[in-house]
Amino acid sequence: MSKLSLQNAILTYEQLETTPSKIDEIPEDLEDNLRKLGCDLIQSAGILLRLPQVAMATAQVLFQRFFYVASLRKFSIRDIGMGSLFLASKVQESPCKIRDLINVYHYLIQRYRNLPVEPLEYFGSEVYEMKEALTVAEMQILKKLGFNVHVQLPYGLMVNYLKVLELTEHETIPQKAWGYLNDALRTNVYVCYQPPTIACAVIWLAARVAQVKLPTSPAWWELFESELEDIL
Repeated sequence: MSKLSLQNAILTYEQLETTPSKIDEIPEDLEDNLRKLGCDLIQSAGILLRLPQVAMATAQVLFQRFFYVASLRKFSIRDIGMGSLFLASKVQESPCKIRDLINVYHYLIQRYRNLPVEPLEYFGSEVYEMKEALTVAEMQILKKLGFNVHVQLPYGLMVNYLKVLELTEHETIPQKAWGYLNDALRTNVYVCYQPPTIACAVIWLAARVAQVKLPTSPAWWELFESELEDIL
């Protein structure tokens, strides 16, 4: 019997290097740009829908995971982005309406393409097409990820670590560290490292920028079960 793990699914070096998109001969820089665009659309849509940051972050992690097991040549970032956000909103117990999600994505896509933004007709063909695409995308995400949609985020851990280090009242470190966590969602960081390591890394980076020395005797990162070579 397999054991249920509460840790995040971490990819191997081979999975990171040999993505399905790369096998389908999509250039690496194009794949990176499409991933970033997909995450930007998720974040923007979540803000417009007034979803909590944990839902937007969870969606972006699911989005990144999906395209390590599926090719960008076969699935669009619009559909998988909508499916990821819809699924994440339910996982994080802040569900959004399909109609609202479709309207927001239509607005964002039209604006990205510099096209006139016109409201969708409620019974129009485009609404039905996008609704069908969203439903199929959600099922594909569940299928490709083996229904493993558990995502542990480092936000809460980071706040607790800052409390232990007595840095919660610092004028720049908490805000910078939080911003680094959000920026990392556009990268593969969340599929490469566990949340404690990510939390330590953003604190270390924020402290270095602020020129604040962190304790090394004993080493502060060891208290949070992280390795120095992983956070640098």
